[in-house]
Amino acid sequence: MIDLATATAYIAVVLGFVFIPGPATLLTIARATSSGTRVGIATGGGIAAGDVFHTAMAMVGISAIIATSATLFSIVKYIGAAYLVYLGIRVIIEKAPTDPTAGALASSAGKAFRQAVLTEVLNPKTALFFLAFLPQFVRPENGSVMVQLAVLGIIFVMLGLFSTVVFAVSAGRLGSFLRRNPTVLKWQGKVVGGIYCALGVRLALQER
Repeated sequence: MIDLATATAYIAVVLGFVFIPGPATLLTIARATSSGTRVGIATGGGIAAGDVFHTAMAMVGISAIIATSATLFSIVKYIGAAYLVYLGIRVIIEKAPTDPTAGALASSAGKAFRQAVLTEVLNPKTALFFLAFLPQFVRPENGSVMVQLAVLGIIFVMLGLFSTVVFAVSAGRLGSFLRRNPTVLKWQGKVVGGIYCALGVRLALQER
């Protein structure tokens, strides 16, 4: 198993990482602001599920293929980027409700969860992150490498989920207040959609 010193260092690094605003945080905030805390938390759960997938891929070595194949990396990257842009365009063109109290651009928690899973799974940078980051805290003398990778991945997923829940609760409360303003109700769809599109473009422009 992982020794205490390694585990402590790992947790400290991961906490610093997950609380620095990034694509996962922005997606969670966008969803929570437009559709409420529950949907924001579901988005965070979907991102966590996607990270479980990447942990499994790192364990079995499939991520190594993405790391060494420029073609496969590009294919996965552009699929993920296109999906984000597609979500953004859909939100931008969707008509906002006329009743400010009804909530703008509402989305079910289940739908938000599924979209977040797909978005995270199709992000090759996440696969490369797990492949490059997790092994740094693996010590062969501590036992099975596969078990250590699994434990490290689970810790990352749980801390990441904790951070997205914190952001979702904060953004959900703010969004509930803002949606009472008709002007915000009119423009928030374009802002949220713009965030999705920007994240898609950012992903497409990232290099290996």
